[in-house]
Amino acid sequence: MPVVVHAVDRPQLAPYKMSDRFRHEIAYFMSVPGEGGVPALGPGEYWIDRDHVQRWLDEGVILLVSPLDSASQTEVELSEEQEAWLEWMAQHQVQHIRLA
Repeated sequence: MPVVVHAVDRPQLAPYKMSDRFRHEIAYFMSVPGEGGVPALGPGEYWIDRDHVQRWLDEGVILLVSPLDSASQTEVELSEEQEAWLEWMAQHQVQHIRLA
């Protein structure tokens, strides 16, 4: 079942569809609520920093931190689906999303 991404900060924008695995992948992109100016978020809501979106698009990779050793990081190339979603985010200046 596809995941539907709603732009909370752009309610007039049509939702964006992603594959079901995005429910797990969103953790790679989300900002931590309450840190660095990220507001409190409702259930199923995420904040994706605009500056990070542009950097990921420019570099074509994301950095993943090992859950076992925070000093260990690895670069992972963006999938075509992730890149298309990030382009949608950047084009419409979306930061606050909700997954349904």
